[in-house]
Amino acid sequence: MSSDDTLLPLASSLAASKGWDDFTRTLMLAGKSLTPLPESERTADTAVEGCESPVWLAYSTEHGSLMAYSPSKVIRGVLAVLLEKANALPDTQRGNFDFEGYLSRCQLERYLSQSRGNGIKSVITKLKGT
Repeated sequence: MSSDDTLLPLASSLAASKGWDDFTRTLMLAGKSLTPLPESERTADTAVEGCESPVWLAYSTEHGSLMAYSPSKVIRGVLAVLLEKANALPDTQRGNFDFEGYLSRCQLERYLSQSRGNGIKSVITKLKGT
C-alpha cells in the first residue's frame, strides 16, 4: 500500500464503524464536514450527470480545493470522503487514483444502492477530470 493509499480521517472512521446504524451515523457526520459548493456555483456546468440525487462538483479558486454539494445527506457523506482524499492528492495523482478501491476499503460500496453507486461512479469520473 503506497502512502497515497492511506485512509484519511473520515474514511478511517467509516472503516472502523460497527454495524449499519454506526456506519450511517458516521457517514452523516462526515457529510456535515463538507464545505458546501456555493449556490452560485451550482450550475449546469458543475452538475454531475447520472446521479439519483442532484450533485454539483467544481474546483473553487477561492478555497483552492474541490468542493461539492448534494441535498442528500448520504451523498454529502460520500462526497466528503471522496473530496477529503481528492484534495489531499496532487492533480497528477488524482486522475489515476483508485477512488472505487478507496471507497471499498472504508466499507462504503456495500452501503450504496446500485443507482447511487452508478451516480458515485459519475462523480469519480468528473473528479478525476477536474
